[in-house]
Amino acid sequence: MAKHEEVKTGVIFPAGEKNEAFAKYFVGQSYLKTLVADPQVNVGVGNVTFEPGCRNNWHIHRNGFQLLLVTGGEGWYQEEGKAPQFLKAGDVIVTHDGVKHWHGATKDSWLEHLAITAGTPEWLEPVLDEEYKKL
Repeated sequence: MAKHEEVKTGVIFPAGEKNEAFAKYFVGQSYLKTLVADPQVNVGVGNVTFEPGCRNNWHIHRNGFQLLLVTGGEGWYQEEGKAPQFLKAGDVIVTHDGVKHWHGATKDSWLEHLAITAGTPEWLEPVLDEEYKKL
């Protein structure tokens, strides 16, 4: 049994549906509940839930930023050229414009975070299994 099973139904906000719209940019299964998608507001807010082992591809936010507010479970965040950072509930990550990074669950735990995003994501290559398995 995976750690933090309670995350799969949502900690504060509902986990949402399978994240089919962005599935090609993830290894494993994620779920997305859009919380803010107002064209008059320049940021989107989504509750993203990752099954154990799920992570997104390397990506860059252009003309914007991304804030991650970890609400449950355990995961990883890494910026290119830096060591991976372990994530747990209560952690806050600020990703500035143009910074290549990825984030996702640990191998044995669910992860949930709010993603507050401005700008346009540029999706890149997947995180290599060999590198992920070393974490």
